[in-house]
Formats: sequence, C-alpha cells, structure tokens
Amino acid sequence: MDNKNKIKTTEKKKKSNFKNLDKKKIILTIITIILFIIVLILCYLLLYKYVLKRNLENSALDFSDKNQETIFEINNVTFFSSCDAKNKSASSSNFTLENLYQYTDMAFFITSPKEEKNLENTLKSVYIDNINFTKLPTLGTPSLYYKNIYNFAKSDIIDSNLINNRLDFNISSEDETSLDTPTLYNNLANPIVLSYANNNIKTDYTITNTNSPLTYDGSLLKKCDILLNWIRSSISFDIYITNNLDQEFKCTVFIDIPLESEEESIYDGSVTLTNNTNFVFYRYK
Repeated sequence: MDNKNKIKTTEKKKKSNFKNLDKKKIILTIITIILFIIVLILCYLLLYKYVLKRNLENSALDFSDKNQETIFEINNVTFFSSCDAKNKSASSSNFTLENLYQYTDMAFFITSPKEEKNLENTLKSVYIDNINFTKLPTLGTPSLYYKNIYNFAKSDIIDSNLINNRLDFNISSEDETSLDTPTLYNNLANPIVLSYANNNIKTDYTITNTNSPLTYDGSLLKKCDILLNWIRSSISFDIYITNNLDQEFKCTVFIDIPLESEEESIYDGSVTLTNNTNFVFYRYK
C-alpha cells in the first residue's frame, strides 16, 4: 500500500507540475503578445511622427519655393466714412429719420512689384470670400456691398450689390468697360471698391433742434447723440487671385472701420484717409 500511495503521490505531483508549467507558458505567451503589441504601437507612433514631420517639412519647403518673391500685394487702402439718413417726415420744427446709417467706402489697390505686365502678374480670376465682422457695432446692422468706383464717397447704397457670401469679379482686358457690376481690369488698372454700411443705427428718430441747418453727413451722429464707440466695427475677408499661369494666391484682409483720423472726425461730416498696408498674397497652388 505504501508503494501504491507513493506512486499516486508522485503522479499527482507530476500533474501539478505540468499544470503549473502550462500556466507559466500561458502567462509568458500573453506577456509576450502584449509586449509585441506595445512595440508595434510605439513603432507606428514613431513612424507616424516621422512621416508627419517629413510632410510638414515638405509642405513648408513647397510653400517657400512658391513664395520666393511677391507677385501681388495691397500696399494701401483709401477710405471715406460718413453718414446719411432717409426722412420719414419733416416740418418746420422737427425731422423724423426713418433710417440713420453710417457708411465707409474702401478702395483696395492690388499691385505687383514687377512693373512690366506678363502672364504671372496679370489677373485671370478674382473673388472675395469668408467675410466676417470680427467686431460688431452696438447699434445698427452691418453689411458689405460692391461699389462702382465712380460712386466712391457717395452715400447711395444699391441693394442688388449686397455681398451675401462670395463675390466674383468679371476680369476685363478691354480699354474701357462698365464697372456697375463687379469688374477688374486684368492689368491691375482699377482697385477693388467695397462699401461697408451700418443700417438702422436710429429708426423713427425725431430731431427737434432745427435751429442749425440739418446736413446729411456724419454730423447727424452728433445730432442723434450717437457715441462713436457704439458704432465701431471691424471686418475681415479673403481675396483669391488666379493669374494667367493658373497659379493661385490668397490674401486675408483685416480692416477697422475708420471713424476718425488725426485731423478729423466723422462728427465733422466725413473722414477721408489712406492707410499704408502690408497685405501680401501668398501662392498656395
């Protein structure tokens, strides 16, 4: 019996050892698989980081190669700011304004450092997009319009010229063409002219002080007790150009609507100024 018991005990120990050995193998296998997966993930992350870095470097080099020299730029913008209003009623003792609005006409002169015109620095297509009022006035509703350059500094706002989102320009190579619709000469001869208008600053507002003449310009703001801080606004938009080599350029323009200068204020009637700018078109394609 003792021998049998010994044999049974020995067999049990062997089985137990086999079971322990199997568990160790399983655990080692699982650990190995986990380590392998971790190594694969690390290798993937390192490779992804390397590829991303190379792509960024290549993109930067490609951008740099495309922009070794400036082809198009805007070096100055001319502004004219004033106000106007529509009369609802008038009498000898008072005026009632239906819509007091402030407007700023802007002329953007696209130029090229190269004076001689060629396929590279002439226009094939131009459009404006991504219009954003980066600072809204406290009073009124701002909008942006296309404007014929021959109406620059005039208070007329043509509803059909409202820019809802994108504005595409006709490109002309003729000596003379109508500018009633958005049109640019392909040789950069005329500027982009836009009109910012802030409508309904005051509606149904009665001016009872008629001792001094009522002038329909920026002085209306003072007569209607409008602080300039209430109508300050800023705007941004992108201008896209394709030249006659089918190269594509983009410039983002940021404008603070001018209501005063060192010499004058819109309260005096109007503000006219030319700001030097450094808006450069970057080639992206």
